[in-house]
Amino acid sequence: MGDHAVSWDPYVTLGLSRGAAADDIRQAYRKLAKELHPDVRPGDKDAEERFKRVTSAFNLLSDPATRARFDRGEIDADGNEKMGFGSRPSGRGGAAGAAESPFDLGDIFSDLFGSAGPRGAGGAAGGYGRMRGRDIRFSLEIDFLDAANGGKRRVQLSEGRTLDVAIPPGVESGQVLRLKSQGGQGVHGGPPGDALVELSVKAHPFFRRDGNDILMDLPISLTEAVEGAKIQAPTVSGPVALQIPVGANSGMTLRLKGKGVGGQGDQLVRLLVMLPETADDELKKFIKRWPKRDVKPPRPGG
Repeated sequence: MGDHAVSWDPYVTLGLSRGAAADDIRQAYRKLAKELHPDVRPGDKDAEERFKRVTSAFNLLSDPATRARFDRGEIDADGNEKMGFGSRPSGRGGAAGAAESPFDLGDIFSDLFGSAGPRGAGGAAGGYGRMRGRDIRFSLEIDFLDAANGGKRRVQLSEGRTLDVAIPPGVESGQVLRLKSQGGQGVHGGPPGDALVELSVKAHPFFRRDGNDILMDLPISLTEAVEGAKIQAPTVSGPVALQIPVGANSGMTLRLKGKGVGGQGDQLVRLLVMLPETADDELKKFIKRWPKRDVKPPRPGG
C-alpha cells in the first residue's frame, strides 16, 4: 500500500477536491468500490489494495470531525498528529466506527451487491468492509527513575479516553511501547488498532546511565576522606549505607552491586573530596606545618 508508506491524500485517492460535499464522497466511494471490490475482480491483488485504500480514505472523510482536523493540517491521512500540533493522538486513531460516521458501509455494499451483501455474507463487503482500526501514535515523557525501575502512567487522550501505560524497567528514550487493541475503533466488527507510545526519558539531577549501570558523583568531606566514614548514598531504588574507606581520594569509584537499572546492573559511585569553600586561618596554618605539603600527585604528561 504505497500511499500509506510515506504520505497520501484521501481526496486524491477518491478523485475529489478539498471542498467535496458529503454526497460527493459517498458517490465517489460507491463508484470505486463497485469497480475494485475483490468479489468483482477476484484474484486481482492490485485492485484489492486499491479497494482497501479507497475504503480507508472514505472512513476518514466521512467523519466530519476527523475530516476537519485533516483539512486544518493537524493530522495526517492515517490519523496521526503532525509535528507542531503537540504529541497527543488525533483522538480518532483508527477508522471511525459506524456511530461516528454519517455513512454506513453496509448500506453502500447493499446498494452494490444486494441486501445479502457480497459473497452472501449478510454484512458489509463480505468481510472486506470490516477494517482494523488505525494505530494511534504519541510521545510520552517519563521520569528517569520510572525508566530505571518501571512504573505506570495514565494518559488522557484528546477524545476523553484514558490509557494506563505500564512502563517496564530498563526502557530508554526512543523506545516504542505497543499497547494492543488500544488504538482506533475498528469498522463493522473489525479489530481495534494499537497504541504506539514513543518514550522520552528525562535527565536526572545526579544519576546517569551506562547500559544497565547507574553512575553518580558523590561529594565527601576532607574528614570523611581521611578518616573513613559510613554515609547514606542515594540509589535508583532508595538510599543505602555506603562505607567510605580510610584515605579515600577524589576519583575513587565504589561499586554497589545490584543497584543498577531494574536490579540488573550496578551503581558506580565516584567520590569527590570537597574542601571548605573558604579556607580559614587554622586550615592555612595546618597546611604550612603539614610535612607532605609539597608532595605532588601524578599528573598527565609527566
